[in-house]
Amino acid sequence: MNKGYILKRLLRSVISVLLIMVIVFTLVYTLVPRTSIFAKDDAFRKLATKPDDKVEYQYYIWEKLGYLDFVRSADYLQELYEENSPELKEAQKPGSKEMEDFKAKYEAEGYTVETYPKSGRYYAYKDTPVIKHVAIWLSGLIEIDTPWAVDDEENPDLERGLSFGKTESGGLALIGSGSKHKYLLYTDSNFPWIHQNIINLTFGESYPTYQGLDVLDVLFSSQGKEAKRPVTYSTGKEGESGIIFGTLTYKNKLDRMDKQKFQDNYATYRTDKENPSMVAISFIMGIIAMIISYGLGIPIGLLMARRKDKLADKIGMAYIIFTIAVPSLAYIFLFRYLATSITNLPSVFTTYGASDIRSWVLPAISLALPSIAGLMLWTRRYVVDQTNQDYVKFAKAKGLNQKEIFRRHILKNASIPIMHGIPASLAGCIGGAFITENIYAVGGMGKMLPSAIQEYNNTMIVALAFLFSMISVLSVLAGDILITKIDPRISLTEKAGRS
Repeated sequence: MNKGYILKRLLRSVISVLLIMVIVFTLVYTLVPRTSIFAKDDAFRKLATKPDDKVEYQYYIWEKLGYLDFVRSADYLQELYEENSPELKEAQKPGSKEMEDFKAKYEAEGYTVETYPKSGRYYAYKDTPVIKHVAIWLSGLIEIDTPWAVDDEENPDLERGLSFGKTESGGLALIGSGSKHKYLLYTDSNFPWIHQNIINLTFGESYPTYQGLDVLDVLFSSQGKEAKRPVTYSTGKEGESGIIFGTLTYKNKLDRMDKQKFQDNYATYRTDKENPSMVAISFIMGIIAMIISYGLGIPIGLLMARRKDKLADKIGMAYIIFTIAVPSLAYIFLFRYLATSITNLPSVFTTYGASDIRSWVLPAISLALPSIAGLMLWTRRYVVDQTNQDYVKFAKAKGLNQKEIFRRHILKNASIPIMHGIPASLAGCIGGAFITENIYAVGGMGKMLPSAIQEYNNTMIVALAFLFSMISVLSVLAGDILITKIDPRISLTEKAGRS
């Protein structure tokens, strides 16, 4: 496989993801009523007695989420007259010349102009086409932090530049001034030890759930109570905090507490929590389940194939049929009941939390059960199929014994389709398991996409769709590359396939 082929596959993967995102945006932003997004917004419900404020809040949120472009007549008039001037007050009255000019201007530009229910003033809006919405979203997806990233009118003398130094926790760092993040590059004792804030993905803020938090912070930040430790801030102030100094970002206005802790405007930060993030919990559980499923499924499948139609094969087939026939919800509940009756393991993850290994045992095994059955079935099928191939008969005719044939030929050829699925299985760990995580009350990723759909959290839906689709298409490519490494006879290039 040459580099040109990989580049072509990557390009096709990117195009596939783009098409998926167009479909997702179309479904989310055109087929679902936009008023539905306010169903879980308490702030919106509190404005029921303030019709003008309610309308303005509604259109502000729609503009923020990319549905439309929203223009207030108040903003238009403030560009014409000074604030609190008599001319401004006169222009704000319904039917004034300025109001009619506003209406004419924006109607000519294709906006829809309407009036606030109480004041009678105008406002204008224009829907954003789906393709433009996707383009805007993609254009802001990658954010590069530089010393010119911060635009703070109240701090015009802000120094801009880069320097080398150390973080408050002692790690080496590339320090930015005028950048969004203080530490553009830094080291600490946490994996992967060298961290960067220069290139960042931005999916927008979560809404209506997890309001005010960036989508990636929701998914990748640790959870639970703050894990406090003794810290010393840049001002010399000491205290107990879970602050992650590497996440310090610029804050326009500092309060009294900020000034006690920090010598500059880099005073916004994330804190370390006691439990891993949603992604980390699902990934750890998925890895454990994957190890269990491959560690049991493949050897048992091999045993079934070598003892075809004997007792071991019949018992294995009975388990496979049971797993396929019984709904996942039923056998996971059954397994949990039997396991908790026999052992002292907790029935829910939250009993002991993520820090206790006992919390992981039952969910991981439950997650592995269907995968074990699937690997048993396909391993058996592949091995039996290879056993009946002509090359096995030729090998026997040459005098090779059964063990040599099995080890050198059958097992190698049968392992190719199984190994092809490893990257996809590994990638699937990130998405979590909806049924298993809900039954065991695991705070992982399994609940995120269904919950986001139920709560009309469009920003989260779009971000998850992008992450899952990108991971999926790349895992397919990784699987293809893996089988070429296992068996050099396999070539995925078109030219090699024809030779």
